[in-house]
Amino acid sequence: MRDLFERNPGLKYIFFGGKGGVGKTVMAGATAIHLARSGRRTLLASTNPVHSLSSLFGQDLFGEERAVEGVQNLWAYEIDTSETVERAKKEIKDKISWFLKFSDIPVQSDEFVDLATLNPAFEESAMFENMVDIMLADRYEVYVFDTAPTANARRLLGMSKVYALWVEKMLRSRKEAVSLRKALSFRKGEEERDPLLEYLLSFRERIEKARGILTDPSKTAFIFVTLPEALPIAVIKRFISWFKDFGIPIGGVVVNGIIRESGGDEFVENRIAMQRERLEEIYRDLSPVLGEIPLYEKEVRGIEMLSIVAEDLFR
Repeated sequence: MRDLFERNPGLKYIFFGGKGGVGKTVMAGATAIHLARSGRRTLLASTNPVHSLSSLFGQDLFGEERAVEGVQNLWAYEIDTSETVERAKKEIKDKISWFLKFSDIPVQSDEFVDLATLNPAFEESAMFENMVDIMLADRYEVYVFDTAPTANARRLLGMSKVYALWVEKMLRSRKEAVSLRKALSFRKGEEERDPLLEYLLSFRERIEKARGILTDPSKTAFIFVTLPEALPIAVIKRFISWFKDFGIPIGGVVVNGIIRESGGDEFVENRIAMQRERLEEIYRDLSPVLGEIPLYEKEVRGIEMLSIVAEDLFR
């Protein structure tokens, strides 16, 4: 992990992902602590609807950016999914109202809003836009994101490409509608402004900036976390090519939960032998490996244990 940052001193956006339960939040927290203590103003943000940061740090980090007690230069933020979704619903309602007014369609917007917001991807869309807002605000020197399990994370980050395609189609349709409206209008004089077209142009600019960030290997790295076990390794193998297809730079893999000594116990010796086989597979198929983190005697919670993980991760 230390080599990754030394080779890429401009890294600013670090995403941690992987199968549920492999230790993504712990690795994100340890990385954020290390970066903050190195003197960089750091934000650790959770885009996972099932948050763990508050429990990990033993502090209330929900709903807004809060300074982390005990670590200078570190702020953390568990994004309030419900508040984000409600805010997105209001924005959608405003945009649909603009469209209906512009098109002279005397229909209430509620049904259209329900249709848009009941889409299964709506929550992820809202979270993506929130994440983009955080990045583009540019109030921190480095951002560490604890993402949802890999399937959700790939949809979340992949939305930059999906949005880019969608907004181009919307802009073409909107411009055609504006031209047709002008051609059929009997009204002369000053042109009526079109808030929806203005929004689409502004939105395209934001998405292009976000895509530029997410696909820039000098600024962004997606780091997979895994256990030395078959199932989480298989999950990473399945999704790693997808991330490459979307142009999201992959920083490497952190292997968590490695057992170092058996103490003569046969069961533990068998687990160590199994882990060795899986480590060979990881180094063969998923390199670069950025760190091997041991299975600790104590549960990783609080600044003291996270600091130990950070030392092991960046040794």
